[in-house]
Amino acid sequence: MHRRGFLKTLGAGAVIGASSTQAIQAKSSVSTKKISPNDKVRIASIGMGIIAFENMGVLARMPEAEFVAAADCYTGRLERTKEVFGKEIVTTQNYKELLERKDIDAVVINTPDHWHGQIAVDAMNAGKAVYIEKPVIQKIEDGHRIIKTEKETGQPTIVGSKQFRQPLYQKARELIAKGEIGQLTAVEAVVSRNSGIGAWQYSIPTDANEKTIDWKMFLGSAPDRPFDADRFFRWRKYWDYGTGVSGDMFVHRLSALHYILDSKGPTQISAMGGVRYWNDNREAPDILMALLDYPATSSHPSFTLILKANFADGSGGGPGYRFIGSEGVMEIGWRSLTVKRNPRGKSTEQAIVEGYNSVRTFSKEQQDEFVKEYRKYKSQSKMGTETRNAYEMEHKGPDDYDSGTDHFGRFLAAVRGNNDIIQDATYGLRAAAPSIIPNHCMREGKVYNWDPYAMKIL
Repeated sequence: MHRRGFLKTLGAGAVIGASSTQAIQAKSSVSTKKISPNDKVRIASIGMGIIAFENMGVLARMPEAEFVAAADCYTGRLERTKEVFGKEIVTTQNYKELLERKDIDAVVINTPDHWHGQIAVDAMNAGKAVYIEKPVIQKIEDGHRIIKTEKETGQPTIVGSKQFRQPLYQKARELIAKGEIGQLTAVEAVVSRNSGIGAWQYSIPTDANEKTIDWKMFLGSAPDRPFDADRFFRWRKYWDYGTGVSGDMFVHRLSALHYILDSKGPTQISAMGGVRYWNDNREAPDILMALLDYPATSSHPSFTLILKANFADGSGGGPGYRFIGSEGVMEIGWRSLTVKRNPRGKSTEQAIVEGYNSVRTFSKEQQDEFVKEYRKYKSQSKMGTETRNAYEMEHKGPDDYDSGTDHFGRFLAAVRGNNDIIQDATYGLRAAAPSIIPNHCMREGKVYNWDPYAMKIL
């Protein structure tokens, strides 16, 4: 079930029962022992907002997992958690109480961005495997703390940018490697929305106050300020807690792009944008355009990535990605991939006419000499001898594929010791940092240089 369907089910008041009430043998909170294949992985969710209900709905349907506990600063969400997932779910407003429990094997971090780093480190140090919603960090230095703790504790860690698991991206990876669109020169990635919910204008309950919300806990390391329900429920709009469209959506694009091209990331980043339409006191922009330059590596040529986000796009938007090459274009949408090839002419004469027609301004003698030398060059270099025709093809993704089930399945397997995680903390930081640096470029009017290997701003 996809997000729309799951939320519709919640709206209808359907109740999903807890996976199982059978307890597994308690383990030490500092143990790195893997779970037996015969036992369920007992999981707690820290944060129970929109994405948490989606994530835990997936896990509740997986027989190898058991959703047992949840933490959230708003009591109304904890009540709804019990209504949907079962009265047996243990709930609290303080996530640290869950980390102290020896009967919890793993946590899913579904909090605002500014809490990701601290909770991930606390959870791993408490002996819990960690699933962190994207972006893995709000601040780059937190990413290095997570990577260090991941190595020290040996706890499996996976970042929850699920989109790149789609089979279409595997197909894209194969086609790019085959040179299906020639030499890659540029990539365009688009995020288009045109709704209040898409612009993070989430609903605020009528009982939102300091009695139902632990405001101090929510603030955490963020600057102290008076209670504000808009900041609590619409935190993505504010720099104190979120990362704007960069951390919400750009990070998905980079996670998939780096997988398709086997890339470590860009070296130069710039951006412009601002609040153009949603004038609701938000700080994060509703329009953001970024340019990221990728250097040539053993797996891809140098190219430029164009990232575009528009929260007031009346057109409805276009494909998620356009990979532009010297001989064609590959477009990736939600459920399909299309390749359109338009290779150059096959013969030397065609190349002269189409690519070198400026020789017409030369003298007749020089024209003849040019053609003679050009033919000699083409013959020696063996360039232009391949005759690949123009065509258009489309690949459809499987209708029954669910990226959430796939991604969580790999996480549960890793908790049991079969660790084939691609999107670990290092992978997550290499996608998240270049995604959120455009925020700094826009706000400061600067171009940033990035080291994708050391994962540091230069």
